[in-house]
Amino acid sequence: MCGIVGWIDWQNRFPEQQYWLKQMADAIQHRGPDAEGYWCADKVAFGHRRLIVIDPEGGVQPMIFRQGDHTYALTYNGEIYNYRELRQELEILGHTFKTQSDTEVLLHSYIEWGEDCVKRLNGIFAFAVWDEQRQQLFLARDHLGVKPLFFAERGSSVLFGSELKALLVHPLVKAEIDAQGLAEVFGNGPMRTPGVGVFKDVQEVRAGHTILFREGRKLVTRYWTLESAPHTDDIETTVERIRAILEDAVKRQMISDMPLVTMLSGGLDSSGLTALAARERNREGKTLHTYSLDFVGSEQHFNQDLLHVSLDAPWVKRVSEHVGSEHHTILQDADELIEHLLVPMRARDLPGIGEMETSLYLLFREMKKEATVAISGESADEVFSGYPWFHQAEYLQAGTFPWRKSNIQYISAVLNPEMIKETRLEEYVDARYREAIAEVPALAGESELAARQREMSYLFITRFLPFMLDRKDRTSSYVGFEVRVPFCDYRLVEYLWNVPWDVKSVDQIEKGILRRAFNHVLPHDVLYRKKSAYPTAQNPAYYEAVKRMMQEVLADPNAPILPLISKPQLEQLMTLEQSQFDAGMVNKLYEYLVQVNHWLKEYRITIH
Repeated sequence: MCGIVGWIDWQNRFPEQQYWLKQMADAIQHRGPDAEGYWCADKVAFGHRRLIVIDPEGGVQPMIFRQGDHTYALTYNGEIYNYRELRQELEILGHTFKTQSDTEVLLHSYIEWGEDCVKRLNGIFAFAVWDEQRQQLFLARDHLGVKPLFFAERGSSVLFGSELKALLVHPLVKAEIDAQGLAEVFGNGPMRTPGVGVFKDVQEVRAGHTILFREGRKLVTRYWTLESAPHTDDIETTVERIRAILEDAVKRQMISDMPLVTMLSGGLDSSGLTALAARERNREGKTLHTYSLDFVGSEQHFNQDLLHVSLDAPWVKRVSEHVGSEHHTILQDADELIEHLLVPMRARDLPGIGEMETSLYLLFREMKKEATVAISGESADEVFSGYPWFHQAEYLQAGTFPWRKSNIQYISAVLNPEMIKETRLEEYVDARYREAIAEVPALAGESELAARQREMSYLFITRFLPFMLDRKDRTSSYVGFEVRVPFCDYRLVEYLWNVPWDVKSVDQIEKGILRRAFNHVLPHDVLYRKKSAYPTAQNPAYYEAVKRMMQEVLADPNAPILPLISKPQLEQLMTLEQSQFDAGMVNKLYEYLVQVNHWLKEYRITIH
């Protein structure tokens, strides 16, 4: 996990090139606290902030390679999990290496295979290559978009960076948003439209895409996509295939020269990966360290609902004892969550989802004290269709993003009608939804229900999962920590894409096929624990504090959010008893609006 920045200008020369390059890199110093590096040439400037994970001495960046009159420069964020096999293949082709790093392998992969190099990579990555002879800048992002990469075109310049803040410090990129940006903030919220950077004329390299810039030309290429085909494997073969990919993915992703741990909630996903990781550690004669979070008073305040069925703590203990890990529970209280509520907003440069991000940030902050890398069960629900939404008719037939169905009534009710009209909020979201559905590769002969479930799967993989990955990346990188996600191995996602719902839910339980795949490493009771989502703070003191923060915003005549919302509607909402509305949704609404207000203020955003 590192941070990359840079820009190219085809016509002008910046007299303060080095100064602005350093400003951009310093803005994301948290992503790479261990080292920094810069490289400037005639038209291009690259910067890098490094988090050392593999080959401390050899992976210095930007990495430059010269071959005759050819010069190549690389700045790269991520991990290439198959770099050892690629290195052997490149050596057979005549390449020689000076380091043991995956960085050098990536650079030589580009030299050998050009833009097609991305088709050979298994990993999480975002990188930029300057090819001096061809006078071209090549940007690339991994298959699922685990690693971020934003860019902005300004006249004859192209600027890029791992995070929005890296672009915003440059004088060419202003903190401005227009109607589309407002529609993203209030219509889609943290579930950004792929490729949209929210700030005016700022974009994101989409997952599974590359962009090639030459003077006066931009070529966007989608190098990876989901392809629909009949699933012909029987259940036993499907289980074995899933198991083999996961075992290989975990083994590859445990490669690190720095301490590596796993996140453990006691749920199926993290427990299965932890068991596989512990088995690898045991083979080395080492003990795996595991981490979980819990809230002060969680037993007292726990309320069971559709997504939160049981407390994690007993199950964490059960799994830790089963695999023989040394476990660490990080306790958090309401005051700590309130104190750090705005930190994830600053980490992602956009409003987020409140305490579910804050708690994750605080967890990573503690984990960083003992480790540099963690393995997480993120994305299993998206690729294995684990959410209730995949089989509930009201969501399958909603005609919009399923996660938006339950909260839109609250956000719409408290926005300024003029703002809604100006942004065409409903039209915007509907267009984005139809855009997503139009991308789905159909399979001829599927039933109407199966086709709809395929569409639902596509929405979660391409629209909801990026939000989850953003959340994980920004909250971890803000403390210089790297999180790896084996369930995002593109081989697994490709395979599962064509596995029908009735096979994924074999044994009449969500993710039944995954439970079978983990049955050789987990006890039966853990395998069949009812799904319970990421824990949330249910302490009333936390939400009372959030409500007070909202009231303070409304009482501030200079609050920048006031022209965008209906103050009377919000004030009326605050006078109602909790029994008159969905308390959880309203509390999340307060969290979000408080963040939007501080985002507008702290980033000094101009609205056009």
